[in-house]
Amino acid sequence: MSRRNGPVASVRSSDDQTNQTQESIMSYAIVGFGAVGQALARAFARKDIKVAVASRRPPEALAPQARAIGPTVVAKSLREALEADAIILAVPFGEHREVAKALPSWKGKTVIDAMNALIPLEEMDGLLSSAFVAKAFTGAKLVKGFNHLIAAKLAADPIVEGGHRVVFLSSDDEDAAAPVAALAKQLGFAPVKLGKLNEGGALVHARGRIWGPLIFQDVFKKEQ
Repeated sequence: MSRRNGPVASVRSSDDQTNQTQESIMSYAIVGFGAVGQALARAFARKDIKVAVASRRPPEALAPQARAIGPTVVAKSLREALEADAIILAVPFGEHREVAKALPSWKGKTVIDAMNALIPLEEMDGLLSSAFVAKAFTGAKLVKGFNHLIAAKLAADPIVEGGHRVVFLSSDDEDAAAPVAALAKQLGFAPVKLGKLNEGGALVHARGRIWGPLIFQDVFKKEQ
């Protein structure tokens, strides 16, 4: 049970090294600096992980709040922020297509969809919201994550009573889900992979008057 004993401790050390390596080779940006965007920025700042933040407002308008959150949170223009390897979408759902237009190609990018659509499936071609979002970000690897918690929970310390607050992840690309899970661990969360977007992703999908059973479920995973 304890991670402090012999070989188990060495495994944890290896995990830490993996996370540190992941942090060193991945760059991050949060697009959208409302309640959810700022909450995510606080999670990055708590762990001293550098992250760019951007929105429709110019970076100088965001800079005071970014500095107040922490020195690793850097306000940038949208174009500059999109130079990151992994981009977290925290804009209102209706604005994601405008973000998608900011780059001619999303190939090589990981897009983390932290949005909730709140509109009927009929307005999204019958698709779940993340599958609909993926259509706009052609070439990107898309992961659904960080969307099921309210902003106040995302901003709070994820380590509570000996457990780590769970972040649910789903993606049609396992290669994309793995580094996002590593990021979640770096931020102090316990990532739980739900599978593909049309399977596990439906559990954290918000649409119209129908809500996935895991939306707003604040659960913790004990260390093992």
